[in-house]
Amino acid sequence: MEWKNIYRGILMGISDLIPGVSGGTIAFILGIYDRLLEAISGFFSRDWKKHLGFLVPLGLGVVITLLLFSRVIEYLLEQHYEATQFFFMGLIIGVIPYIMKQAEVKKNFTPRHLIILVVIGAALAATAFIPTEDNLAPITSLTIPVFFTLFFSGWLASMAMLLPGISGSFILLLLGVYSTAINALTTLNIPVALAIGAGVIVGFIVSSKAIQYLLEHFTYVTYAAIIGLIIGSLFVVFPGFSTDSATLIASLVTFALGLVFTLLFSSPKKTAITEEF
Repeated sequence: MEWKNIYRGILMGISDLIPGVSGGTIAFILGIYDRLLEAISGFFSRDWKKHLGFLVPLGLGVVITLLLFSRVIEYLLEQHYEATQFFFMGLIIGVIPYIMKQAEVKKNFTPRHLIILVVIGAALAATAFIPTEDNLAPITSLTIPVFFTLFFSGWLASMAMLLPGISGSFILLLLGVYSTAINALTTLNIPVALAIGAGVIVGFIVSSKAIQYLLEHFTYVTYAAIIGLIIGSLFVVFPGFSTDSATLIASLVTFALGLVFTLLFSSPKKTAITEEF
């Protein structure tokens, strides 16, 4: 068992609790993105046993976060929103040069790749202006229609979780299900949590295979899209500058901590590029 994956799972879980922050971005920072896609995809194949050592500790870390830190994240977002968001902005900005180096942008990107990067980044940035249903009363009981609503919401959110730059929590927020998911975790509403979780699991299987295929066959186009998503996510996470000097100073400090965290934990290992496209 790769028990150090517990702390990686905790970090990914924390990011996935926060709208605008992607667990896929954290996986890139930690240098396990390719391994994560391979393990999720391979777990549902004949070779599933060899991926257990990677996935079990990682999943355990995510579960620990969801059960123990959901209230902490709620508190931080309610009481220290700007500082929390600036920390994740530091993480996001810090990972951009790392991914650009992996993709060897200067060598491999053409004007077409840059256009894809800009268009996708702008499209994601535009979602910052979409009104979200974050004040809806949480769903606490299941009917068959509600089950399928929660299931497909979890499916869509999990696809976003694996893509750097797109937040699964933000997708839940757009769908009006975020308050339901957080309430289910904090109150241990097992039926509701399982309905969303089942969709998340199915979405992981489908999206991991799709992203793997794109990275293998359309490598640089996919990297351009990923970089665009990460840059675009900055506009979603950015909380604005506070007029309160103490809050502004705290935000600058947490932003710097996010940058330092990225520098400390980013893996120098280069992602294999299989095909020039």
